Amino acid sequence: MMATYKIMIVEDDPEIRSELSLLLENEMYHPFPVTDFRNIPEQAKQICPSLILLDINLPGQDGFSLCTALRRTISAPIIFVTSRDAGTDEVRALSLGGDDYITKPYSVPVLLARIKAALRRSDDTAERTGILEAAGLRLNVLNGTLMFAEKTVELTRNEMQILDCLMKNAGKIVSRADLIDTLWDNQIYIDDNTLSVNMTRIRGKLAALGLPDIIRTRRGMGYQL
Repeated sequence: MMATYKIMIVEDDPEIRSELSLLLENEMYHPFPVTDFRNIPEQAKQICPSLILLDINLPGQDGFSLCTALRRTISAPIIFVTSRDAGTDEVRALSLGGDDYITKPYSVPVLLARIKAALRRSDDTAERTGILEAAGLRLNVLNGTLMFAEKTVELTRNEMQILDCLMKNAGKIVSRADLIDTLWDNQIYIDDNTLSVNMTRIRGKLAALGLPDIIRTRRGMGYQL
């Protein structure tokens, strides 16, 4: 099962926002254009984006301060897309946690290439470090632990593989059949009853982290983180 890259668009110009959304859809990404510019970091925590496109001149809070706020909880790449072309702005954006800086009017092929490169680097980093992050959770696949805030729980191999699949598809519904297929692909042989037992144990451990309801059961469809 292939994970869909979710790209959050923080751009206040409706025309540019619509253009970016269509462009990303045509490239098989899943765009999330922001239209309510209040509490964007909280929106990002709910969406769990794979990447964020961020303008600087925004209503209420500029892109610089927003980048700082996002970096407190979001590790996804942030690409500044802005009409401000001063070198000092670019340096400031990158020093605050931005991963790239593109000025408007942008070249579409260049923008797409920068997005692809940032996503590839992010995937490579997760694979190299063994750390997967989504919905505020940090899954360490090297030592089999799950962390939220300052709390940590240990996971079994089955639990780790199930959470790995749910976190890679955060925000999407993952069917029971897909979870079982994923486990079989990793040489973990379980049936439907065993999956239910593991989900109960995972929920217990998430409750110990203070997140009893972070995994939703979608009746007849599967699970959603």
